[in-house]
Amino acid sequence: MKQGPLATFAIACAFAITAGAASAETSWDMSVVWPEGNFHTQNALAFAEAVKEATNGEVNITVHSGGALGIKGPEGMAAVRDGLVPIADILLSQQVGEAPILGIETLPYIAPTMPDLALLHKFFRPTVDAVAAEMNQKVLYLVPWPGQAVYSPNKINTLDDMQGLTIRVVDANGTDFFKALGATPVQMPWGEVVPSLAAGTIKGVTTSSSSGVDGAFWEFLKNMNTFNWQASSNMVSVSLDAWNALSPEDQKAIEAVAEKLEGQFWLNSRAEDDKRLATLREHGMEIDAPSSELQAALLEKAMPLWDAFKTRVPDSAPVIDSYLAVKN
Repeated sequence: MKQGPLATFAIACAFAITAGAASAETSWDMSVVWPEGNFHTQNALAFAEAVKEATNGEVNITVHSGGALGIKGPEGMAAVRDGLVPIADILLSQQVGEAPILGIETLPYIAPTMPDLALLHKFFRPTVDAVAAEMNQKVLYLVPWPGQAVYSPNKINTLDDMQGLTIRVVDANGTDFFKALGATPVQMPWGEVVPSLAAGTIKGVTTSSSSGVDGAFWEFLKNMNTFNWQASSNMVSVSLDAWNALSPEDQKAIEAVAEKLEGQFWLNSRAEDDKRLATLREHGMEIDAPSSELQAALLEKAMPLWDAFKTRVPDSAPVIDSYLAVKN
């Protein structure tokens, strides 16, 4: 049947409206270096689903876990800054090469409990937001890891038990701390840890209970000591180019989702620790806590590193001092 001019015009208008609606939809690929089962990855998946719902399907986030996009942990902020990905889940302590001040929360024993870390973030979060903005991105939410433990071939009862232990650390603060303890720290991103354990390049690892399960550490090591020596958080940040391309309505909706879920994600971290410690025990890992004597010795080695950090990164001093004034 032949169509008249009005019918042709109506069809063209309908196509234009449909195409316009399709182009209004935004798709973001999110880089996550952690495996699918990791709680940070599960948080990211929950966030993506909530964003899709809150924006009525206008913003769709596809989570790529396990480093599938080829971006390693230390490259996270630079990848978002440079537009390699619009959004990423990023371990803050691995970004100190870009901004040394981001190392504040990983100073040994400065925030050993989750309430301590929540208090620290009241002073630290504005700094993180400012660094992100300087690197062309916006922080959507911050979520801590469970406390950092020490996995080792032998039990650690005293500082003597750590002498010469070749141990994986994440950042410069970890390097400084374990050197002070007499160990031999080696900085490396997560993707290299399990191969290095298998090859015998490292003999120990400092990381969370969650990562211990992710890496099936019971295949290589038999002991874990819950030092809880270091706080460590991930942030999810989005490129300002991608963010500014959204409508104000979608921006507000995503901000509301992030604010609502961040508290739940912190609770997920607390629950994650209990769950993963149980899994480690089930696989034969022997788990100990530091004795009061060892705890005191660890703190004695840690505190000088706070002042050294303030000297090395002067902008960190107001944040650290303000926090300690309230904490103490």
